[in-house]
Amino acid sequence: MATVRKLVVEVVEAQNLLPKDGTGTSSPYARADFDGQRRKTRTVPRDLNPAWNEPLEFNFPGPGSGGVDPVAGEPLEVAVFHDVRVGPSRRNNFLGRVRLDARQFVRKGEEALIYFPLEKKNFLSWVRGDIGLKVYYLDEPLAPPEPEPPAADPPAADAEAAKDVPAPADPPPVQTEEPSPPAEVPAAEAAQGAPQDGDEASTETPPEAGTAAPSPATEDAPVMSSEAVPAADGAASERPPEEEAPAPPPIPTPMPRQVPVPPRAAPPPPDVPMERSKHDLVDKMPYLFVRVVRARGLPARALPHVRVAAGGSHASTREARRGAFFEWDQTFAFARDPSIDSPGPTLEVSVWDLPPDTDVSVADDRSFLGGLCFDTADVHARDPPDGPLATQWYRLEGGRRLAGADLMVATWAGTQADEAFAEAWKADSPVATSSSAAAASRAKVYVSPKLWLLRLTVIEAQDTLTVAPPRDAGIAVRGTLGFQTLKTRTTVVNRNGGPAWNEDLVFVAAEPFIDDDCFVISLEVRHGKEAFPVGSASISLAAIERRVDDRKVASKWLDLLPSDEAMRKVGKRAAMHMHGGRLHVRVCLDGGYHVADEPPYTSSDFRPSARQLWRPPVGVLELGIVGCKGLLPMRTAEGKGCTDAYAVAKYGPKWARTRTISDSFDPAWNEQYTWPVYDPCTVLTVGVFDDPLPSLLPDGGKDGACSRPMGKVRIRLSTLENGRVYRGMYPLILMLPTGAKRMGDVELAVRFATSGTALDVLHMYGQPSLPAMHHLQPIPAMSRETLRLAAARISAAHLARAEPPLRREVSTWMLDAAEPRGFSMRKLRANWNRAVAALSWVADAARWAEDTRSWRNPTATMMAHAVLVLLAWHPDLVVPTLMLHVAAVGVWKYRRRPRSPAPHPCVRASMAETPDREELDEEFDTIPSARPPEVVRARMVGARLQAMVGDVATQAERLQALVSWRDPRATGMFVVLCVVVAMVLYMVPVVAGFYYLRHPMFRDRMPAPVINFFRRLPSMSERTM
Repeated sequence: MATVRKLVVEVVEAQNLLPKDGTGTSSPYARADFDGQRRKTRTVPRDLNPAWNEPLEFNFPGPGSGGVDPVAGEPLEVAVFHDVRVGPSRRNNFLGRVRLDARQFVRKGEEALIYFPLEKKNFLSWVRGDIGLKVYYLDEPLAPPEPEPPAADPPAADAEAAKDVPAPADPPPVQTEEPSPPAEVPAAEAAQGAPQDGDEASTETPPEAGTAAPSPATEDAPVMSSEAVPAADGAASERPPEEEAPAPPPIPTPMPRQVPVPPRAAPPPPDVPMERSKHDLVDKMPYLFVRVVRARGLPARALPHVRVAAGGSHASTREARRGAFFEWDQTFAFARDPSIDSPGPTLEVSVWDLPPDTDVSVADDRSFLGGLCFDTADVHARDPPDGPLATQWYRLEGGRRLAGADLMVATWAGTQADEAFAEAWKADSPVATSSSAAAASRAKVYVSPKLWLLRLTVIEAQDTLTVAPPRDAGIAVRGTLGFQTLKTRTTVVNRNGGPAWNEDLVFVAAEPFIDDDCFVISLEVRHGKEAFPVGSASISLAAIERRVDDRKVASKWLDLLPSDEAMRKVGKRAAMHMHGGRLHVRVCLDGGYHVADEPPYTSSDFRPSARQLWRPPVGVLELGIVGCKGLLPMRTAEGKGCTDAYAVAKYGPKWARTRTISDSFDPAWNEQYTWPVYDPCTVLTVGVFDDPLPSLLPDGGKDGACSRPMGKVRIRLSTLENGRVYRGMYPLILMLPTGAKRMGDVELAVRFATSGTALDVLHMYGQPSLPAMHHLQPIPAMSRETLRLAAARISAAHLARAEPPLRREVSTWMLDAAEPRGFSMRKLRANWNRAVAALSWVADAARWAEDTRSWRNPTATMMAHAVLVLLAWHPDLVVPTLMLHVAAVGVWKYRRRPRSPAPHPCVRASMAETPDREELDEEFDTIPSARPPEVVRARMVGARLQAMVGDVATQAERLQALVSWRDPRATGMFVVLCVVVAMVLYMVPVVAGFYYLRHPMFRDRMPAPVINFFRRLPSMSERTM
């Protein structure tokens, strides 16, 4: 059914507007413009905090379904004006405006109330306040066109039309009335009238095609008006109704049929275009493609299959689908190397009346139905920009049982950039016994689910207990969402009133939210170690309100019903007379947080859950996975070691999986993938896995059929120069219970290209990495790791349900959620050495001061005395001198800047070269541990010490990265900033002190740009194992 897409803008309210009427108030109304359409709200008289709660609808310029997505390109502008008819003012009636990009439009059901700060129209404008909007789009079914009326006699139609035309001497009373001028309209009546701009026309938009014209009574509706945007600013407005002369009567003519104007196509999306990869980062791999479509003229009772042979390699199709033809529609790709005449001079295609797995070398000639032979030198070469090659019918030759049979085949020469390569059969793919097993070994792209934080605020409870509980009994509230269960603190039952908690419980939820997904809240009485559930209530996730800021959502009272466990304990009849009481809660889905499923130092995305808060992308990341060299055998098959390797790349919510290459220690994939980049200070993760043969079977879910990791590589994007291609070998190091082991090398090609100007990328360094909600209402530190592991588990379960699935053990290992992160003496020593190495410049400075004091270098000592005397005479030069010295150090180290990304992981930095057996034992200890309780307690204390030393090392390495040029953009900005600060402090030495001591009312709760810049600097955290 045809649909039409509409944009709905719910103008909710505005806050703290600027007074315009000269008496300290304003009479505001909102006006929205989208794609040449204009809508207005009603006027709220004399209110600086107006509440409209009006939905304004717009039509999209493009089609609602199919083709180009209309949610692209067209911006939305919402402006607030003061109605001069209610409170006349000689000043400008502009109160502010908001411009929203098309990327901030979401589908109905995902909308949330967002308060946008009002912006100026020009530099001299003075505005203040915020406006709350809900912006979303929906698809409405398009009404079928009305059938054309039957053709009537034209003279009769003209006569009837002449009767309906009023006489010119008796015009309608609506047009003869003279409305009072705007200045004389009372305030109460003017507040309900349609607001008008003094400087713009107020022409009503003509009705759309297929709808009837509004009657005079409906034209005076004061709630919402529709205007057409003026063509130019200086266009003359229409004359008032009192100045309009009555129009002459029209000539009675038949009403023409309205023809709807086709909508114009939507402009291209403003995002970075995600074009098909050109494979310019990897080596081109020539292939010979053979597509077998269908056959005709074969015997009706035959069970044919097609066998394709080229250069010693052969493949067979599946059994044909019977219909008007025998259908296969399969593509085969054979590796082609013209230098050695591979895959041979001829390509043979034969049809056999045998099952596909039969050995045709010993088959009877009567089963041969015919064949074709192609010269590989004459095969047409095709490039990806060209269209697909057309298939042709070929007459089968050599068959003894029939004559006149044809086979539809297409052959061409291409590369791995061909769109048919992904689904084609390849000679280096594992042997599959079914179509699902064959699909599991192909290259695929996956997307993680969008994760939200569900916040439950438990306030109080009433009427929970009908009888007095034991003296030492307590009451608590438990929330359950899937496998996640959290409980509030146990409160002693108050006999004078209901228990109160005022405690937050935070869960992780994944889209899509359906009515069957419920959040269960239960109330339980705890006496000792036993817990008795009193009652429970469930809330559908689809009905929970969403928010994107720190405003408080409306609370609600829930009636608690007897739970199933209570019915089992006291009986169903007794439970029916139980009353669980009422629970006062506040539930919402927080879309202003970033739900992390990766460790913070290796995160690849910091965007919040709500799409309305996403920033535009700043660049494009291109990754070419070339191949591996020197992989170790992972298992034994038929008396020899073998490895079926494939690679997985993860950046943001997008996962890319290469195809599986069987029985090769030097696999070559040469696949290229592209990601949009929203933050340059993020990390790309690439892992290599072994896909054993049992995983290709339908029952490959056993423990022995799991994909085993072989190592992973992490690359920080901020260490890459713009537009430069980095291609090299990266070691694959895997930490095993016996120590660190090198499993081989992987060859990668990476390129990060910015889509905007350099200032746009540099501006990101002054912005906080995490969304604003992490600073306005931070998540407790004790809950962050728990939420991260829950998010990783949800993402892994979602990817495992894909078809073909991305195995759960693969995604959890890539997210560092497969192994417990406990105490390890090796990690503690590694963090300590990192901190010592990062702070080595302090020891060097102390050693230099001692050498200067001992006069080992008399010249340097005399110069130090001169500088000391100069600074004593001019103490205002101390800070500028230090800034210039730091800038000089940064310039000096430019020659030794790193030329390529640092390899990950670093065995020496991880202290994994010679690990102790006891250290590995405590690192790979299972949960729950089999060690004594005192050892477990000591490890818990050691884990906190390990985290603290790691944080100190990270901050010290970031301080060292200011002048190390590991991040070329950050170091360049810091050197320039040091020079500028030195010059400013030399001229105005006390400005920094006054700025630091400013009053708290002039400070912001968000972190300062200097702190944001420092937190984005790279460290060695992502290089340790």
